[in-house]
Amino acid sequence: MAETAHAEIGIIGGSGLYSMPGLGNTREVRLSTPFGDASDAYIVGQLNGRAVAFLARHGRGHRLLPSEINFRANIHGFKQLGVERILSLSAVGSLKEEHRPGEFVIADQFVDRTRQRISTFFGDGLVAHVAFADPVCHEVASIAKQACDRAGVTSKLGGTYLCIEGPQFSTKAESNLYRSWGVDVIGMTNLQEAKLAREAELCYATIAMVTDYDCWHPGHDSVSVEQIVAVLTRNAENACNVVRHAVAQMPTSRSCKCGSALEFASMTDRSRIPPQTRERLRLIVGKYIGGESKAGVP
Repeated sequence: MAETAHAEIGIIGGSGLYSMPGLGNTREVRLSTPFGDASDAYIVGQLNGRAVAFLARHGRGHRLLPSEINFRANIHGFKQLGVERILSLSAVGSLKEEHRPGEFVIADQFVDRTRQRISTFFGDGLVAHVAFADPVCHEVASIAKQACDRAGVTSKLGGTYLCIEGPQFSTKAESNLYRSWGVDVIGMTNLQEAKLAREAELCYATIAMVTDYDCWHPGHDSVSVEQIVAVLTRNAENACNVVRHAVAQMPTSRSCKCGSALEFASMTDRSRIPPQTRERLRLIVGKYIGGESKAGVP
């Protein structure tokens, strides 16, 4: 029998973070999922004595636009590996003076301004509605904040992440509109991850790494590309330190409700679920509708 790859904690690296230094005993795992291919191979290994799977969201070499990312495959792949918690890192722009470049915001709310994304595993004869009022796992978010403190990274626990379609950045009119909404940071990727992680009953939290002020800021035009890249590089280094601390602090068992998010979500009469849909969603909802599959891949 082929060796089974397994991980308990998933790490998603965003712009500037395409690998995870310190990850030992690594192997590349390429998965076949019911939703296609993930962004890249999962790098599975050991970090601080814990089984971790790392995925570069945009692929190594940054090959994928935000709208080209197969979010369903990425999250389903983590589920196949046995992951229960995901810590996501992404580069963002700041919409508030208080969130300075180089600082991290551990967002706990999202606003959706995307238009071309698939944000659910469901459909094709199976309807489910998960609660999403609190879109991140408070337990993982709190651990991320503690990890930032231990790593000496200035951070804030709580804030709203506005997700735009991209790949273009905002106009000044849009940026000022978003500021009037009280939004904290702006990015292009994390909302779909959060929605799909909730449907997959995985704990999820975002660390939004501020690279610059969005175009609303009067000093925006004086910021050079070189300065932004320098902040991006520094953020990636800090993120690796934060992840190491977070992984070390992560409890081995979950006390949150993320693992039962689908318990009352399905609306469809089980007898009316098409066989092909039942099979495709076996890993996601099998324990509730029958045909549960064990995690792990060869």
